[in-house]
Amino acid sequence: MNAAEQPAAAGIRVVTVPYGDPYVDAVRPPDVVRVGPAQGPSPWLDPAYLAANAGGVDVVHLHSGYGHLPEDEVVSWAETLRRTGVPLVLTVHQLRDPQQATRRRHDAHLEALLATAEVVLTLTPGAADEIAERFGRTAIVVAHPSLVEPVPGLGAERGLVGLPLRTPCAAVPDPAGLVRAALSGAVNGGGRLRVFLDDGVEPPPVFAAGDSLEYLPRKADSWPAQLQELHAVVLPECCGTHSPDLEVCRDLGTRVVAPSCGWFADQWADVVTYDNDEERGLDPVSLDGAVAAALTRPAPRPADRGWRAEQRAAVRAVHAQVYAQVVADRAG
Repeated sequence: MNAAEQPAAAGIRVVTVPYGDPYVDAVRPPDVVRVGPAQGPSPWLDPAYLAANAGGVDVVHLHSGYGHLPEDEVVSWAETLRRTGVPLVLTVHQLRDPQQATRRRHDAHLEALLATAEVVLTLTPGAADEIAERFGRTAIVVAHPSLVEPVPGLGAERGLVGLPLRTPCAAVPDPAGLVRAALSGAVNGGGRLRVFLDDGVEPPPVFAAGDSLEYLPRKADSWPAQLQELHAVVLPECCGTHSPDLEVCRDLGTRVVAPSCGWFADQWADVVTYDNDEERGLDPVSLDGAVAAALTRPAPRPADRGWRAEQRAAVRAVHAQVYAQVVADRAG
């Protein structure tokens, strides 16, 4: 079925959680009515607010933003949603939340939400298979759409490797080990390493002579431009499923060195992988080799803008079809 044949979603009132972010904005059909408020955390995650305002919406679409809630609160929220009769559409971005020390809470969240959702979406075939195996639900695979366009005239430095270190979390238990291995790979590949630090993150204690290592602040408002200046970037997490940074790099033409956990290679086949997962931890030799290998390859071309526009239109059409179908099922 092509985009022109999709059922219309015009006028359907949709609550998205979160209200808006680059991904949510990219996949939203243009003629649905997006229901606020825009604040975060979303008040729609409060069962009392949901029950009081459910009459004014047709669909709730949950993406993320609920990881901070205790398990029983998500269960209570799902039960409240079922009582209201408002259909839930769930996009599973992460099958293992990298912001949490263990998988227990997120697994409990997914169990409650997947038991409630009318339709489940995810981003890769591997994630869909995992959802089916672990939770017995069928997920529709929708490609991750384009998020940015390259900055005109901004070139990448050949041999420059980037490594972002965000607010300390369980997904990056040994930042110094990551820096040392990525630095070794960058130097072995004839390049150098640039480590990006979020506010409040201290540089790991790593000795490096000369100009082979530098630390810079990661600027949220110009992060795509910082990525565009790189030959390659290392995704540092030892757990996780999909990555918006990977998709930005595809748009920009920056090579990605991705961990073996999750479904990053399913998200974009043109990545270089290294061994890093929750069970076995980081293999520094593997990261060293992956970074060096990434620098021997030419940088990928930025994603074709025409193809990306067609892909985004198709993804929005799938969302429009899903919203129209669950509303029709509710009316029936």
